[in-house]
Amino acid sequence: MFQVVNAQPRRLRLRGGVIAHPCLDLAYLSALVAALSGVARVRINRGARCIVVDFDGDAATRTRVLTALANIPDDAYRPDAVREQPPDPFRAIATTLLALATPLLPLPLRILVSWTLALPTMAKGVDTLVEDGVRVEVLDGSAKLLSLLRGDYFTANAIGALLNWGEYVEATSEQRSNDLLKRLLTPQTESVWVVRNGVETKLPLAEVQIGDVVVCGPGELIPVDGRVLDGEAAVDQASLTGESLPVPVGAGSAVLSGSVIHEGHIRISAEQVGAETSMARINRFLETALRTRSSGEEQSTRLADRLVPLTFATGLVVYALTRDLGRAASVLTVDYSCAIKLSNPVAVRSNLYAASRAGVLFKGAQALEDLDRVDTLVFDKTGTLTTGDMQVADLIAFAELHEDGLLALAAGAEEHYDHPVARAVVNAAAARRLALPPISQVDFVVAHGVSAFVDDQRVLVGSRHFLEDDEGVDCTAADALEADLYGAGKSLLYVARDGELVGLIALRDRIRPEAVRALADLKRLGIIRTVVLTGDHRDAGRALGRALPDIDEVLWELKPEDKAVAVRRLQAEGRRVAFLGDGVNDAPALVSADVGISMPNGADLAREAAQVVLMRPDLDALVVAVATARHTQAVLKQCAVASIGINSATMALAVAGLLPPVAAATIHNGSTVGILGYAALAGRTGRALTLPVAVGDDGAEPPDEAADDIDAGNADDAAPAALAATGARHLEHSANAEARDADFA
Repeated sequence: MFQVVNAQPRRLRLRGGVIAHPCLDLAYLSALVAALSGVARVRINRGARCIVVDFDGDAATRTRVLTALANIPDDAYRPDAVREQPPDPFRAIATTLLALATPLLPLPLRILVSWTLALPTMAKGVDTLVEDGVRVEVLDGSAKLLSLLRGDYFTANAIGALLNWGEYVEATSEQRSNDLLKRLLTPQTESVWVVRNGVETKLPLAEVQIGDVVVCGPGELIPVDGRVLDGEAAVDQASLTGESLPVPVGAGSAVLSGSVIHEGHIRISAEQVGAETSMARINRFLETALRTRSSGEEQSTRLADRLVPLTFATGLVVYALTRDLGRAASVLTVDYSCAIKLSNPVAVRSNLYAASRAGVLFKGAQALEDLDRVDTLVFDKTGTLTTGDMQVADLIAFAELHEDGLLALAAGAEEHYDHPVARAVVNAAAARRLALPPISQVDFVVAHGVSAFVDDQRVLVGSRHFLEDDEGVDCTAADALEADLYGAGKSLLYVARDGELVGLIALRDRIRPEAVRALADLKRLGIIRTVVLTGDHRDAGRALGRALPDIDEVLWELKPEDKAVAVRRLQAEGRRVAFLGDGVNDAPALVSADVGISMPNGADLAREAAQVVLMRPDLDALVVAVATARHTQAVLKQCAVASIGINSATMALAVAGLLPPVAAATIHNGSTVGILGYAALAGRTGRALTLPVAVGDDGAEPPDEAADDIDAGNADDAAPAALAATGARHLEHSANAEARDADFA
């Protein structure tokens, strides 16, 4: 496919006919090669069908480049591939020098040079007129032709030079906005130190397996997602979460691939490797962001294309009325489309980069646009508004079973279930150093509980609905305790063995400390309604609502499918809904919402179903996401207004004969450059991501004791009921703050 036509110690020039393929996305191919470890720079020349790669001179890097080019993935080919050449200032410089020299040339040479310079532009205009109708290329060719027919060769050449400079700046602005995102595609390290058989061994990254112990020291890139086994370090996570300062980590801390060890040494148990790591997911998201266009961008393109015939028709009318070729040429140099078309992708990509640096990943421009339209935010409770770090609070054993026996039985059944409740039960058993019984035939019933066999006895762990309604277990023995436990803001797990209720496990969660502030910020950003959906008991739902005054509605005792129904109900009321969740059971609601948002520690299914992924485990990242979406759309509107306003004023002056063609072209191209510069810088200033601190009316966060006593419940294991049966049960907040605080004293 590719042949090496020139090889130097640190540079390869390769030629391949595939570069001329009409559907090959050159931007994608360039990013694919540039992302390889050891590659410094990539340049592609479609005309020469060549690709030049500057690299570190390592033979392994050379092999990686050749292998990548020999195996171009299918998704690099698409009908709407970007086929423009990389920005090259040579043509703009050359035409500028020739334009300045035009008055000094003899007349015959002046005519020859001017027509020679104009022919490519006019030919392109004719081709565009035949293929696509009246577009900006037709305006450019017509403006140069009219100037040549008038014998104004300097104006014709000057217009050409200004057009070339405008194209160069536009291409450079778009390329730089792409490069901003590509900088986040940090290549993984090629080899890592892994402990095998008690010995540290250097292995290729591709050979690392889940469960391996990876050793990392100062200055090294963490290559896997995992948990620190031992050691301490300061970890720079800026490229992933936006944290400006290194984060201290120690035994038990979770670490992400792509982070860099600032100082210290740690050993990491690998939990995600290869394509499943955080950095790999970020790469996929950003590639999608670069390759997709939003409906807003498509609309901007269509609007810009519709304005071109208006300009062309105005020029014809002016000439018909005045017979002044110069005035008509001035009108034709005014083009609305450039700034409108190009400011959109530049601003979007610049803001995508800023959001990524702040710990928010948008899966393309459409997600950014959709989030701006959202007026209603729906939250799952556990792991979103709460920390999800549930703890066992009470163990109540029935019959002849004691507390440790109850906990060991439940932990054995829950051991292989990756859920906050399951982790809380298993961790509590580990803290007591309990030996777990052998378990077989484990069956997970999503949003209900777990069924397993222990010594040929069937064990059920889950909600009362699961045990009593689905499995026929008599749970009346818990009636006297249930009300008190729920009233204390706790979630309940029911445990049965061989059809008999043997105990209750009460659990407690904490509201996120930033929740009050974040919800207030979201209200100020234009979120009209906030709703919480939970499978937890009514009392726990009410407790959460009283603790968070900016929550407008709480729906409780819901199953996963009920959450999706609730989202659709809000949409039927005319609301634009975003849903924030983190569990497998949240996937139906994530898909049903106009925008699905996943927490960073969410299940794989939740991350895949979501259009926006928060990389920081706090609600401030959600505020950043909404603020970025709002800011981006504001910038796009400002760019459109500026483009239409400046070009309309310029055209009016041109129609009145007050602007010669060169002046009109200068104003048009200068305004386009200025608008693109604003679009590029608006996302990088960080203004979209900076919000004033919002607190409650009393200026304080929720009291710690309140957070301790409020159980956020568990949407998977609490008592569910059909949404149709419960109706739209919402919580009206008490305006009496003293009464609210008294509930958790």
